[in-house]
Amino acid sequence: MADGSSFYITTPIFYVNDVPHIGHAYTEVAADVLARWHRQAGDDTWMLTGTDEHGQKILRTATANGVTPKQWADKLVDEAWKPLLATVDIANDDFIRTTDARHEANVQKFLQKLYDDGHIYTGEYEGYYCVGCEEYKQQSDLVPGTGEYDGQLVCAIHSKPVELLHEKNYFFRMSAFADKLLALYEERPDFVQPESARNEAVSFVKSGLADLSISRSTFDWGVKVPWDESHVVYVWFDALLNYITAVGYGQDDEEFARRWPAQHLIGKDILRFHAVIWPAMLMAAGLEVPKGVFGHGWLLVGGEKMSKSKLTGIAPEQITETFGSDAFRYYFLRAIAFGQDGSFSWEDLAARYQAELANGFGNLASRVVAMITRYCEGAVPSAGTLTAADLEIASVERRATDASWEAIGRLAIHEAIGAAWELVDALNGYLTIEEPWTLAKDPEQRDRLETVLATAYHGLGTLAVLLSPVLPVATAKLWTALGAPGTVQQQRIDRANEWSVGTLVAPLEGLFPRIEVAA
Repeated sequence: MADGSSFYITTPIFYVNDVPHIGHAYTEVAADVLARWHRQAGDDTWMLTGTDEHGQKILRTATANGVTPKQWADKLVDEAWKPLLATVDIANDDFIRTTDARHEANVQKFLQKLYDDGHIYTGEYEGYYCVGCEEYKQQSDLVPGTGEYDGQLVCAIHSKPVELLHEKNYFFRMSAFADKLLALYEERPDFVQPESARNEAVSFVKSGLADLSISRSTFDWGVKVPWDESHVVYVWFDALLNYITAVGYGQDDEEFARRWPAQHLIGKDILRFHAVIWPAMLMAAGLEVPKGVFGHGWLLVGGEKMSKSKLTGIAPEQITETFGSDAFRYYFLRAIAFGQDGSFSWEDLAARYQAELANGFGNLASRVVAMITRYCEGAVPSAGTLTAADLEIASVERRATDASWEAIGRLAIHEAIGAAWELVDALNGYLTIEEPWTLAKDPEQRDRLETVLATAYHGLGTLAVLLSPVLPVATAKLWTALGAPGTVQQQRIDRANEWSVGTLVAPLEGLFPRIEVAA
C-alpha cells in the first residue's frame, strides 16, 4: 500500500542533435508508467524529462545546418522532442532544457561550491574523445575500425573514430570518492539496478577511479565556468545537474527538500555517468545521493542497438499512426523484461496487438458491456449467491492488485502488467465456462446470469484501474462505458479491486480495432 510519500522519477535528458526514435520513447514511456502508477496510488509524484543542449556534438550539428546552437535546439525541441511526449501520451510534470536560465545559473552555483570547497583543481589531460558520447574513452572502450575507418580506433558504441585531444582543463577530484562509492553500493545493494548494472559500476570503481576533466576551452557552447569564463562546463557535468536544478536546487529550498532524491531511469550505455560520477558529485556538494539508478536494456533492431547513425532508428509515429499510442506503450513494456535488451520486430508487435490487446482485453471488454446492454437493458446487475468460480475471480482481482503494486516497487514493469493480465485471462476463461449467453436463454437461470455478469463487470473495472497507467486511452473509454464514477485515473490503483461500481453501462466502441498488416 502506498504511503503518500514523495516519488520523483526522471528520464535522461536527450541530446538535440537529432530527432527521437523508439528507443527514446521507450524510456519516456517506462518513466511515465511508473509515475502514473505512483500518482494513482496517492504518492506525491513528480516526473521530469527534458533535453541536453550544450556540448561539442550540438555545436557541430548546428554549424553543419547553418544555424546557431540555440536556434538548432529550439527547432528540435519544438518540432520533435516535445511532440514526442504527445505521441506516446506522456504525462510529465516538468520539461527542463539545459539552456534554461534556472538551470545554467544553478549549475554555476554548484560548481562554485565545489571549487570553493577544494574539490576542483587545474590540470592537463590528453586522451581519446568520442564526440558522439561526449566522453573521454579508455583504451578498453575502443575497437579497431572497419570499412572506411579501417586502421583507426573507433568508439565501441558509435563505431566512429575518436579524436586525440590535449587540453588544459579543470578537474573534479572524483578519485577521492572511490571508497565512499563502494560503501554506497555495499550498503544499498539496490542503489544501482539491475544486478548486471550494479556489478558494472562496482567493477568500474574498483578498477581505479580517475579524476574527471570538467571543463572545455576549445569551444564556447556551454555554461561558463564562473571563475574562468574562458572555459565552459563539460557537457555531462552540466547535464547531470538538471535533476536537481529542475526541483529547486539553489533557488527554492522547500521544493528541493520536498522532491529530492530522485529515482533515475536511464539506458545502460550511460550508466557510469549516473551510477559513479553523479553520486560522487553529490557527495562532494554535501547532498543526498539519488534514491536509485535503473539502467534498462537496449532496443535491438536486427541484433544491433537502435541508432540513427546506423540507420536503424524507427520513429515512434511509424508505430502509433498504425497501432495507436496504447499499443506502443503496452508492447514495449510487456514484451521486454524491464532491464534486459529486447528485439523489436513488426511481426511480433502485430501478433501481440491482435492476440493480447484486441482478442484478449479488447474483446473481453466489448463482450461484457454488450451482454449487460442486451440482457440487462444496460443496468449493472447485482450478484446473488456466489459460487467457487465467482469467488476465485474476486481472489484473482485482489492478487493482481497486490502483485502489480509490489512489482512496481521493484521497477519490474513487465511483471506488473503480467499480474494484471492474469485477470484478463481469468475473466476470459470464466466467461467461457459460465456461458452467460446460454444462461440468458433460461428464465430460471436469471439470478445466475446476473451474478456472472456482475462478477465479470467488477473484474473488468479492476482491470481498467490496473491497466490505466499503461493503456490510458483505452481504459478511459472503458471507464466511461462502465458508467463508473469519476475518472479511471482518480481511482486508487493500490486498491484497484475496491473500486465503486456504476449503475448503467454505455456503448463501447472497439478498444483495439482490427488492423490489416501487409504481408
